[in-house]
Amino acid sequence: MKIRNFKTLLSSIEQIPSLIYLIKWLFICIVLGAIVGSISAFFLISLEWATNWRETHLWIIALLPIGGFIIGLSYHLYGNSVVKGNNLLLEEFHSPKKIIPFRMAPLVLFGTILTHLFGGSAGREGTAVQIGGAIADRFTKILKLSKRDRRILLIAGISAGFASVFGTPLAGGIFALEVLVLGRIRLDAIIPSFMAAVLADYFTDIWDVTHIHYKITTVAEMTPINLLWALLAGIIFGLAAMLFSKSAHFWSSLFNKNIKYPPLRPVIGGIILAIAIFAIGTTKYIGLGLPTIVNAFQIELNSYDFLAKILFTSFTLGAGFKGGEVTPLFFIGATLGNVLVWFIPLPMSMLAGMGFVAVFAGATNTPIACTIMGIELFGIEAGVFIAIACSTSYLFSGHSGVYSSQIIGSPKHSIYTREKGLPLSEIKSKRR
Repeated sequence: MKIRNFKTLLSSIEQIPSLIYLIKWLFICIVLGAIVGSISAFFLISLEWATNWRETHLWIIALLPIGGFIIGLSYHLYGNSVVKGNNLLLEEFHSPKKIIPFRMAPLVLFGTILTHLFGGSAGREGTAVQIGGAIADRFTKILKLSKRDRRILLIAGISAGFASVFGTPLAGGIFALEVLVLGRIRLDAIIPSFMAAVLADYFTDIWDVTHIHYKITTVAEMTPINLLWALLAGIIFGLAAMLFSKSAHFWSSLFNKNIKYPPLRPVIGGIILAIAIFAIGTTKYIGLGLPTIVNAFQIELNSYDFLAKILFTSFTLGAGFKGGEVTPLFFIGATLGNVLVWFIPLPMSMLAGMGFVAVFAGATNTPIACTIMGIELFGIEAGVFIAIACSTSYLFSGHSGVYSSQIIGSPKHSIYTREKGLPLSEIKSKRR
């Protein structure tokens, strides 16, 4: 009788199952964070090597079509089930069908390294997120988790990949909660998401991997006039984000429609890219573009840099090369902010920092994660301006985005209420 009463007492205390839940996910996230963080460290070191080797052996850019063929053939033979990349993670979250094949991780890892080695313009976030998601989903089978726990696990994998590759655990944790459904945040996964992000970032740091630091040197005073200028900048950043998203989908659709044999798409794209790179005589717009991002905070740049990066990156990814979109979005936003100083009377470094995260916010529909990222990277002093830029960019990028499988949970404005529950790929630009 006493044992039964004791069990009844324990079941009535809400914190007991919460403690069990915490211990369970702490164990999972430690293992997940160690694996994803270590792989991200290898990935970042490999990317640095590939970039440095390419910049000292520029002739390799002429072999970009060959690199494209290797990537295209690899996915054609072994990766048809994972070719959707980040969109596959979103689809499995919303409509679970089967465990994500582990082959996604090595295919996207080496595909991205080859893209950068031969001179493609791409990022790294998509790769890290796919690695995190593919590894996390292994635990579903091993631990025989429920569908609900599997969704939480996918979120943890996404946050681990994102946080470890950028060194932003807070933004990584929120990004994974925010990116899955436009306008909604999955708070039921908040503990695993943050734990996975923090631990993955910790294990990446153990390998002595460093992240580039950017600095906003001057922050303007928040006045009514400066508020209006910040809103204007946010609108422009949102339009740039929409342009990038639509450009990426345009090139992908064009290649898929006109070149039926998949391995041939990056070959044709590689030929065009190699010719274009040698024609303009600079490697400024290929790879990650980190030196240009750093310069955007310090010196005046060309007015067309952001447009060139939009073109090179959207074409590279549309042709079938691998990599993420986020670092190129940082490039686009920072260089666009650098240009806005011509007619927006705010400090150059602050506009570059605002654009850095705001274009990312508009293209991925994650304004809260991007605001937190801006604060993590640049400090709280510019936090208000960053929040205004990110939220305004989110609104003015429209119902578009780089992740076409993103589901609309809460439309950005009332003219799209009929599209609630639809993925971005099915949005009809028709008002009621």
